[in-house]
Amino acid sequence: MENAITESFPRAGFRRRFASWVYDLLIIIAIFMLSGYVCVALFVLLDHLGLINIVRNDFDIDWNASHIMYRIAFNSWGVAWVCGFFIYFWSRKGQTLGMRAWRLRVQNLDGSLISSKTAIKRLLTTLFGLGNITVLFDRKNKLSLQDRLTTTEVVVLSLEANSD
Repeated sequence: MENAITESFPRAGFRRRFASWVYDLLIIIAIFMLSGYVCVALFVLLDHLGLINIVRNDFDIDWNASHIMYRIAFNSWGVAWVCGFFIYFWSRKGQTLGMRAWRLRVQNLDGSLISSKTAIKRLLTTLFGLGNITVLFDRKNKLSLQDRLTTTEVVVLSLEANSD
């Protein structure tokens, strides 16, 4: 797919955005779980090497008895992987997997892919997807909160454009 698309596509409404959000939510849960398994394995390895000291009951980590920094590190690790998922797909492909299923693409107003910096700004302003609710009140422009704050748009691709 080219960096800029010469064809103009209509902006996406709330229902498509929400459906895409549901698909991506399932993927996010899987990413968070997998990253959690990796993080626990790293904690157990570091504990075994004597580099950190976590409280364990057999193989399980006792999060309540361990230092709070381990919980913060664990959750931060998972959130970082989830954020990386969105930043990568928005800036490299213009679509997450859920967006691809619903033929949606996030782009700059000129049709070009957004930068990683813009993807980070968009992620911070999306409010866990709640920013899309503003599309319900802006039926004419179909712009969400994150669209307005980052000067981007989400468009509905044709079948041909989505298959590239």
